[in-house]
Amino acid sequence: MTAVKKSYYIKSRDFIRAGEASIKIQTLLKSLNFDPQLIRRVAICGYEGEMNVVMHGGDGSLSFAINTDELILEISDDGPGIVNIGKAMQAGFSTASDEHREMGFGAGMGLPNMKKNADDIIVESEKGLGTRIRMVFFIDKGGDDG
Repeated sequence: MTAVKKSYYIKSRDFIRAGEASIKIQTLLKSLNFDPQLIRRVAICGYEGEMNVVMHGGDGSLSFAINTDELILEISDDGPGIVNIGKAMQAGFSTASDEHREMGFGAGMGLPNMKKNADDIIVESEKGLGTRIRMVFFIDKGGDDG
């Protein structure tokens, strides 16, 4: 059973609002007294996903759900898709434009950071059909998690 479920719209190239959904999720998790380390991991993954949509994707969404044993983040967009997921998962690989690099983005750490911080990650993408990333974070029942 899903206890909490939220979805946030992400507008392509909207650098002004990029990261707002991750902040809202972080604030919610803090209010529910989740473990700070778990909150940090979820926030990192949410932010990296949002930035990928803003820079590379078309419009998209970040969906968030808290279940009994896990938190789930799903990021999807209707952008051009990832041509080579294996390469995109490698630290330092980037297809960021010069404009994005000038803004301080494009280090090629988005997907690697998501993989590092999520307990499970599935990346689905097809050229011309967008991208969907599903990340799972297990809730430790031994701690003070919500």
